[in-house]
Amino acid sequence: MDVPVLAGTVAAVVFATANLPMVWKALRTHDVGSYSLGSIVMINGANAVYSVYVFSLPFGPIWLLHSFYLVASAIMLVLCVREYRGRGGVRIPASPASSAAPAPAPAPGMPRRRVPARPAAASDRPPRGRGTPVPHPARPAQRATATISG
Repeated sequence: MDVPVLAGTVAAVVFATANLPMVWKALRTHDVGSYSLGSIVMINGANAVYSVYVFSLPFGPIWLLHSFYLVASAIMLVLCVREYRGRGGVRIPASPASSAAPAPAPAPGMPRRRVPARPAAASDRPPRGRGTPVPHPARPAQRATATISG
């Protein structure tokens, strides 16, 4: 086996292995809310056109890699179209963290937990007053001592 074919084989295995977790998770959970339908459609179109070139080459590792990409992107397209149609053509994020649904009520007798909507930006914080000591993170706190001379 010559060096280019060996390199192509290794690259095909690495690329396919890197994509397997994404495809497996999408198949297992059917959660493709984070993928853009337009992007998946474009990927499938590009793969179809690129197939004309790849399959005109002699049989080799590129055939295997491209075949894997064809199947993986087709699976993602089917799952995205199912989700898109299942939601009435409206893309709604599937993750509960980004949904607009209210949080469930706490159990009776338990206080409601306050969660900030977003972390405060530096511009949202009140300014520090003049003369307010700011401890240095690497140095131990030093106390000021006053002497009274009389």
